[in-house]
Amino acid sequence: MSAPKVYPPLTGSARALGTLALSTATFMNVLDTSIANVSLPAISGDLGVSTVQGTWVITSFAVANAISVPLTGWLTQRIGQVRLFIGSVLMFVLASWLCGLAPNMTMLIAFRALQGFVAGPMIPLSQTLLLSSYPPSKAGLAMAMWSITTLVAPIMGPLLGGWITDNVSWPWIFYINVPVGLLSAAATWMIFRDRETATRKLPIDSVGLALLVVWVGSLQLMLDKGKELDWFHSPLIVAFAVTAVVGFAFFLVWELTDEHPVVDLSLFKRRNFWSGALATAVGYGVFFGNVVLLPLWLQQFMGYTATQAGMIMAPVGVLAIVLSPVVGLTVNRFDPRIYASLSFVVFGVVLWMRSHFTMQTDFQTIMIPTLIQGVAMACFFIPLVTITLSGLEPARIPAASGLSNFTRITAGAMGTSIATTLWEDRANMHHAQLAEAIHNGNPAAVQTLRQLEAGGMSHDQALGVVNNLVTQQAFMISTQEIFYGSAILFISLIALVWLARRTHGGAGADAAAGAH
Repeated sequence: MSAPKVYPPLTGSARALGTLALSTATFMNVLDTSIANVSLPAISGDLGVSTVQGTWVITSFAVANAISVPLTGWLTQRIGQVRLFIGSVLMFVLASWLCGLAPNMTMLIAFRALQGFVAGPMIPLSQTLLLSSYPPSKAGLAMAMWSITTLVAPIMGPLLGGWITDNVSWPWIFYINVPVGLLSAAATWMIFRDRETATRKLPIDSVGLALLVVWVGSLQLMLDKGKELDWFHSPLIVAFAVTAVVGFAFFLVWELTDEHPVVDLSLFKRRNFWSGALATAVGYGVFFGNVVLLPLWLQQFMGYTATQAGMIMAPVGVLAIVLSPVVGLTVNRFDPRIYASLSFVVFGVVLWMRSHFTMQTDFQTIMIPTLIQGVAMACFFIPLVTITLSGLEPARIPAASGLSNFTRITAGAMGTSIATTLWEDRANMHHAQLAEAIHNGNPAAVQTLRQLEAGGMSHDQALGVVNNLVTQQAFMISTQEIFYGSAILFISLIALVWLARRTHGGAGADAAAGAH
């Protein structure tokens, strides 16, 4: 094993360029998780498959990514942080180029899976390398730079993807990664090539790796395909669920007893790690579920176009970008648990405001909570990363970052599945309840039908219009309920944050020091 070497923080233009290179790679990675969503109809049409088959473009990326993220710590010890990060970026560029060239859906899905797999170490390692570039007192600022990219990219993805698909062609949503990734890799190599971490030839935990692939792959497939296949009414989804549960149980036992585990689960013995990682995962899952739900409701039931829905979501980045550096620079003076609590309170208020939306709510009113949400997002990642990584020794930072990012990504997938499924189930229930009131004994219903028929509609057409109104109202009530329930969840997360011990030095200082 190479002797560990401690590197001083970067300074001046080297630190600025290093931050830009790492942040750009992270932005490109996170952008690709959502950029293809709005392009699915165009991709499916061009490659001659149904939109349902086209969803595998998203699923394949998500499954492969979820499998590779927790491997970051183990791979880092074998390859080194800098080499692994640059290798991941270059492989990501190659996979992106191949995605754009894909002649059919089968090849596109295969290349997307490759893209997702090689993308795994990029986010945890960008976090680790950024922390090593800054002195402990400024580690919060490093996390601020990092969090801006991870907050803005999911919002930018659909907007950029829609514009490219409409004005150029869908392969360019992948081709744009090529110059960005090459520049990021070149700049990272230039700045960090002499700051490589020590490596050691660990034995390959092939059983642990196989079990990880089985249970994480099954879980992701269950979450991605559950809604489409009517959840547990589908034998395939039941099979995925059973495989995930059994695979996870075997994985847990094996990794906790193996001498060289592929995933370091002993990190969960640390109170700050498990409380920080759990608060981040649940908070991100609830947030992401609502990020998906709001545009769906606006487009399906409020008559908004994809661009208008994107405009509603866009202001979320404004205050996040402005306030993240402020939080980063001041979090070392305050208890990070206070910042995290503030984040959850603001998220709760925002979702409570949204729970009062009606079919008559105008564009400006819908946009106000989105703008306020930027405050919550600025206070979300930085203090929670600080809590999660605090007190860890140098060699464990990549593993901890990889594992916490894995829980966050998986929670995001779960949040999306749970939110959209609950939304439709509750709407169906409310539709049935509201429809019971449409009968001859209800004067309002009878009068509405007569007015529609007097306007030239047949009885069946009039009933169709009334049914559409009932559907709109049912989804409106369901939307209000999801927002209200999410608000309560965020407020309840405050207690979880305070289970963590106070971090001394703040802003991930321990983590930053450990990453040098």
